Amino acid sequence: MDLYFYNTLSRKKELFVPVRPPKVGMYTCGPTVYNYAHIGNLRTYIFEDVLKRVLLYNGFEVKHVMNITDVGHLTGDRDMGEDKLEKGARREGRSAWEIAEFYTRAFKKDLAALNILEPTIWCKATETIADQIELIKRLEQRGFTYRTSDGIYFDTSKFPDYTKLSHQNLEALQEGARVEKNPEKRNPTDFALWKFSPPGVKRQMEWDSPWGVGFPGWHIECSAMSMKYLGDMLDIHCGGVDHINVHHTNEIAQSEAATGKQFFRFWMHGAFLIISGGKKMAKSEGNFLTLEATFISKGIDPLVYRFATFQTHYRKPMEYSQDAVTAARNGLAHLRNQVRTLRSDSEPAGTDPEFSDKFREAVNDDLNMPRAMAVVQELLKSGLEPGVKLATVYDWDRVLGLKLEKAADAGRLPDEVLAKIEARRKARREKNWELSDRLRDEIQAMGYVVRDTKDGMEVFRP
Repeated sequence: MDLYFYNTLSRKKELFVPVRPPKVGMYTCGPTVYNYAHIGNLRTYIFEDVLKRVLLYNGFEVKHVMNITDVGHLTGDRDMGEDKLEKGARREGRSAWEIAEFYTRAFKKDLAALNILEPTIWCKATETIADQIELIKRLEQRGFTYRTSDGIYFDTSKFPDYTKLSHQNLEALQEGARVEKNPEKRNPTDFALWKFSPPGVKRQMEWDSPWGVGFPGWHIECSAMSMKYLGDMLDIHCGGVDHINVHHTNEIAQSEAATGKQFFRFWMHGAFLIISGGKKMAKSEGNFLTLEATFISKGIDPLVYRFATFQTHYRKPMEYSQDAVTAARNGLAHLRNQVRTLRSDSEPAGTDPEFSDKFREAVNDDLNMPRAMAVVQELLKSGLEPGVKLATVYDWDRVLGLKLEKAADAGRLPDEVLAKIEARRKARREKNWELSDRLRDEIQAMGYVVRDTKDGMEVFRP
């Protein structure tokens, strides 16, 4: 079955065919590790995880590279302000290296809690400084750079297709760049490849280079690392929509200027998580919510958040509220109870091809998870044999990542309870309501909840 993704570069859905099938090269922009990731960030990582799982589900071999930005990301995306790691170190009274290590571990813990598959390769900006310097030297040799008092810059006027990803009018983009003004830049959209350490200041993270002691710009690291680890397998590059106009636009410019070849063929971006008041969630706004504070510390399974993101397409803004959390919590509990009920009756017994095609058609249509979740419920409410339903939904969980098989096994009911459930089903079929009520009370007295729904009886621990 064909696989289609929306490509930001062309602004349309395109048939996906990798450069070197069945292998797929995928690069996802990782975190800047100066603080915790907020759940808006994590929504993007869930979308990227679903993308990876769908590729695997379709039989591709995915080489997934994710960077850790532990140097070079300034407080202003256009190379003004101070390094976020150095600022974080002062805030917490620790070294920049300690800050990076602490928040890298916290980020990986969040990924594990959300059942996000780890990348094939983790790579840190600080571990690829030599590669970044070599890439800047290539740009220098090709005449794309110039020097200012604070660094080496890329001249965007020499790259004619600078706005091909953002699709913005160049004048509008330049006007936005003037907000963070650097009078030495030739063009407002020019960006730093290498920043010099300020005179008389000893930074915690700085390196020697052909141009002087300093540190790399934020954008150069992703270009250097993706080409280093993926080679010519530059199939898919992902990130949040906030990366389109600056970070990813600059990546394309410097990479294609250095190589003379197309950088990545598919660019995919996840939309913002919106909170009350219509604002995007952002660390800079001080309104970010972490997975730990919002879910884990309150005893809410983090997979509730994963489930919640499936209710909105990844390219549409998702609204966060307590009502949405409650709805997702109930929805995931209902799904798990449906699977537990099937598991209590039978063993997995072969997937259903017709429903499997419906599910694959949904996820292969630009990761349409709302439609995929509707197919899940359609399957569970169908008249198929319980074992077939169970095997099919277990197969789909390779994409969903909701650990349905583990939840079902954990909720496996004791034989004594199963016997009472079967007796109650028989009583209800025979319309023996008095016996049905008595059996319900007996099951509940054993510590279980009994719920009669239009889809049948559900029994689970509260």
